[in-house]
Amino acid sequence: MKTEPHQTATHGHLVIIGGHEDREHRKEILARFVELAGGANARIVVITAASKICDDMYEIYKQAFGDLGVRECAHLSLESRQDANDEEKVGMVAAADGIFMTGGDQKRLMAIIGGTALDAEMHTALKVRGACIAGTSAGASAMSGHMLTQGKTDLLPEKGAVHMGAGLGFLHKVVIDQHFSERQRLARLLSAVAQNPYLMGIGIDEDTALVVERGRGIEVLGTGSVTVVDGRTMLTNMADIRERETPELVDVRLHLLPAGSSYTLPEDGEEAKPLPRSLREFLENVTKRTTIS
Repeated sequence: MKTEPHQTATHGHLVIIGGHEDREHRKEILARFVELAGGANARIVVITAASKICDDMYEIYKQAFGDLGVRECAHLSLESRQDANDEEKVGMVAAADGIFMTGGDQKRLMAIIGGTALDAEMHTALKVRGACIAGTSAGASAMSGHMLTQGKTDLLPEKGAVHMGAGLGFLHKVVIDQHFSERQRLARLLSAVAQNPYLMGIGIDEDTALVVERGRGIEVLGTGSVTVVDGRTMLTNMADIRERETPELVDVRLHLLPAGSSYTLPEDGEEAKPLPRSLREFLENVTKRTTIS
């Protein structure tokens, strides 16, 4: 008999974590995830598909969530696409209030769950049931429809320096990078946006999370910042230069949102808070409600 999920937040939330979040002390980000999932009585599942050390990774989060009072935390172990189409495992997602994706390799994560029944059930959990979905490091990168798969730059952006693939698609028209300030990834994110100006870049520092409430707003938690790169009005010679050359990038917009930042879109009849157009459009994009097709 299928277990019915608890009633969770109306809109659904994403908790997008830049990696190395505090799991031992105040656990601010993990505590917020638990709160958004429904508190101590929430049913939490931990997906470790991005990692090759699944059991060890699960034990870390089982301990952390237990310390936060969570009574029901289960390991959703996925070793293959067959696992991700298994009725019992999909049912665990269908019954979950909070779904947490650990770090590792985002290519491995997508190779196992992308396009499966479990993938579809995660979208239903977020968009229909209003569940909370979190991902850290690789789990954060996989949240968007366009996902960074690999790429390395030194101090400057370079043509052809980054490669992208399909992600889970909880967010669209963005690309997410993690461990952002600690690994000096601004040049990498600029390279991604220069090659794909249709996308806004989101860089998330370690022990930092971008929390998205669908249809409503965002907040930044933790000890670092979220960097937003908007190249939609950018002028660039990217199409004309050779591979590994540095492009000219003119009129790139950058927003720095430190921990404690929050922005809420007005409900019908509410007075809108004045915001720069680029930032308002970023908020409208990442919080957009979409329908299940």
